[in-house]
Amino acid sequence: MLDSCRLCPRNCGVNRNNNELGYCGAGNQMVIGKYYLHKWEEPCISGNVGSGTIFFSYCNLRCIFCQNYEISSLHKGKIISVNDFKNICLELQTMGALNINLVTPTHYVPLIIEGLKQAKKEGLTIPIIYNTSSYENVETIKSLNGLIDVYLPDLKYYRNEYGIKYSNCCDYFKYASEAINEMYKQVGKCQFDNIGNIKRGVIVRHLMLPDNIDDSKEIIKCLYNKYKDDIYISIMNQYTPLRILKYDNLNRKVSDKEYNELIDYAYDLGVRNAYVQDGETQLESFIPNFDLH
Repeated sequence: MLDSCRLCPRNCGVNRNNNELGYCGAGNQMVIGKYYLHKWEEPCISGNVGSGTIFFSYCNLRCIFCQNYEISSLHKGKIISVNDFKNICLELQTMGALNINLVTPTHYVPLIIEGLKQAKKEGLTIPIIYNTSSYENVETIKSLNGLIDVYLPDLKYYRNEYGIKYSNCCDYFKYASEAINEMYKQVGKCQFDNIGNIKRGVIVRHLMLPDNIDDSKEIIKCLYNKYKDDIYISIMNQYTPLRILKYDNLNRKVSDKEYNELIDYAYDLGVRNAYVQDGETQLESFIPNFDLH
C-alpha cells in the first residue's frame, strides 16, 4: 500500500518505500508525538481511567486551524517501528487504559494493521479506536475491517468551499461520508458495557467553527437523517485560535449563542444520542503537550 500511496483522496501515488513523499509528508515509518492515558475524550471513551491515546505525527488534511499543528504540520515527534507500536499498545493496556485510541492514523494504516495484528497475538484485548479526520478512501477503511472496534471520525464540513478554504481539499463531505458509511457497516450500532464505556460503534465528531452555523446544521441534519440513533454525535465547541489566521472568523472562539443555537437545532431535529460540551472547554490546557510521554 505504501509503494503507490492512495490511502486518502489526494491519491499522490508516491512510493513511500522509496523515500518519495506525498502531500502528508510521511515516509514509511510511523512517527508519534505522544502516547498517554487521555482523560478528556468523550466520557464513554475516557471513563475514569483514561483512553490509551497515541498521537501520530504528520497529516493528510492539515487544516489551517489545527490545534495539533506541532505534530500535523511541524512534524514534531519520534520515529517508531511496528514493533515499538505493538509494545506501546501493550504498555497502555498494562497501564489500565480502557482502549487504544489512534489519533490521525490514516497515513500509517498499513503499518498500524501489522502492529495491531502482532499486539493482538500477544494479548491486546481492549477495544481499538480509530480517531480520524475522515478524509480517506473507502478502501483504506475496508482494510481495517475486523481490527477496529470503535470508529471516531470527524465530519468537518458540508460545503465544498470550506474544505477548500480551510483544508486545501476538494469534495471533503463526499469522501468523509463514504468513509463513515463504511465504518458503520463494519461495527454497527453503538454498544456499551454495564458502566457506560463504549465497546463498539461509531461516534461522529463535529467541531463547530465561528460563523459556520449553517454548515454545522447541515452536518447534524445529514447524520441524523441517515443514522438516527444508531450512532452518537459529539457536538464540540472547543475550537481555540492558537495563532493569527487569514480568515477573521477563525481568530475568535465560538460564542455561547452560536453553540446553543446548534444544540437547540439538533434537539428539535430529534437528536438524542449526542455529547455536548459545557464549561471552559476552549482552553489551551485541553491541547496536549507533545513530549512523547
